[in-house]
Amino acid sequence: MTPFTPGSNPDHRSVRTLVIVLGDQLDLDAAAFDGFDPRQDSVWMAEVAEESTHVWSSKQRIAMFLAAMRHFAQALRAKGWGLHYTRLDDPPVGCGTLTEALKLALRTLSPSRLVMTASGDWRVWKALSAVAAEAGLALDVRRDRHFYTTVKEFAAHQRSLQGKALRLETFYRVLRRRHNILMDGDAPEGGQWNYDKANRQTFGRAGPGMVPERSRFEPDETTCQVLQWVQEKFADHPGDLASFAWPVTRQDALQALADFIEHRLPVFGPYQDAMWPGEPWLYHSQLSAALNLKLLNPREVVAAAEAAYRSGKVPLASAEGFIRQILGWREYVRGIYWTQMPSYLERNAMGASVELPAWYWTGDTDFECLRQTIQQTLQHGYAHHIQRLMVTGLFALLLGVKPKAVHEWYLAVYVDAVEWVELPNTLGMSQYADGGLMASKPYIATGKYIERMGGPCASCQYDPAAFEGETACPFTTLYWDFLMRHQAQLAHEPRLEFQLQRLDVLDSAQREGIQRRAAVIRGEGRPTGGK
Repeated sequence: MTPFTPGSNPDHRSVRTLVIVLGDQLDLDAAAFDGFDPRQDSVWMAEVAEESTHVWSSKQRIAMFLAAMRHFAQALRAKGWGLHYTRLDDPPVGCGTLTEALKLALRTLSPSRLVMTASGDWRVWKALSAVAAEAGLALDVRRDRHFYTTVKEFAAHQRSLQGKALRLETFYRVLRRRHNILMDGDAPEGGQWNYDKANRQTFGRAGPGMVPERSRFEPDETTCQVLQWVQEKFADHPGDLASFAWPVTRQDALQALADFIEHRLPVFGPYQDAMWPGEPWLYHSQLSAALNLKLLNPREVVAAAEAAYRSGKVPLASAEGFIRQILGWREYVRGIYWTQMPSYLERNAMGASVELPAWYWTGDTDFECLRQTIQQTLQHGYAHHIQRLMVTGLFALLLGVKPKAVHEWYLAVYVDAVEWVELPNTLGMSQYADGGLMASKPYIATGKYIERMGGPCASCQYDPAAFEGETACPFTTLYWDFLMRHQAQLAHEPRLEFQLQRLDVLDSAQREGIQRRAAVIRGEGRPTGGK
């Protein structure tokens, strides 16, 4: 692959159709290219500062997007397609937003119409639609083929429930049947719809043993240019680029998929919820960034997992557990995002009001599991789902952090973070800020859960079994404090009945001790500086 050259666009003639390609739409087979005529149509792409600064994006995340975009630009040029590509360091410097950059392109190119694949981000869609309307141009928004369902189909499913709660499991079964995935006639393969109970194993005291190596893709010249530029221009942003080795091309992404199917999927199922100190990758796929940038299509990912099961290479529990993440959860969160925006962003059902601790941006805390998870996140732009849900997310929920602040942190620090998937996962599942629309209960636990699942509790100064006093695990203290603070609000949740009943074992002195210690933790959690 030749290095990426500056964004010169020698063909400045007027174009019939200008195809808008966003940084998370890097697919040569996208619907936006249907009917593309290289003789009279062109592609428009732009790197703009706003996409790295509307949340304080980490260096790894910025580099992931820019490297993938520049490689995609090379693929477009290799096809001989007209491309108008603006780099962040291209003049005019004033084009700091997609809106400004697109307005300039329309003045320069005078297209007859605009075409794009449906945006994954509400903010971006609203901005680009407004530009098209202001210019008096038709904007042809086409279906994103990287999903099994449309937003309209999801909304129709929701209406079909006739007031019953919207839940992943019901939706997932509909899609399994509709697309004949892991089915045995009309029944689920193996006689069960999911194998979640089989997929909660821990590594035990012996640990995970020899873990397959991470799929690494050494930066080529184009990516190295990006890494150097990001390091210089976004020097004050969080994170580190030394370990950057993510797939940023279609070819790399396919190789990463094949590597996962062969080396990690067979053991992914039972250990998908397990953690272990010093092991950031374990058996997880590390494919979410490639999927969310559209370098991989979910259909080929699901097909590969099912084929591995059918050929006897992968146990059913592992194949089903992974497929449920793609066919079920990925489609589910997208449907929630697009049927609930823009008001979803402001939901705060638990009335959380604490500021995000400043050490979320540095990892400088003596809470060992949080320190390791956050430092890993800043180093790699990655943490697996249990680290996100039951470490960083759980602490923010128990502490009472404003959900929008938690959302902005997750959107900023992870290489796979795009808002349609990140926001419902954070605000709905992790923070329970939508009051149970997405998940049937808040995901809360004491420090004992983290210890049981392989967290670094043995090297931590806090005791996960203790709930009061200076040596009590903050998770355990805040767990009981959370239940006390929200007891009346959560009393209607059947899945929390047992946990709420356990409050009865606490006497008044213990309750006061928990509340005092929780108040101290919340006081220590308030930021003293930083972004």
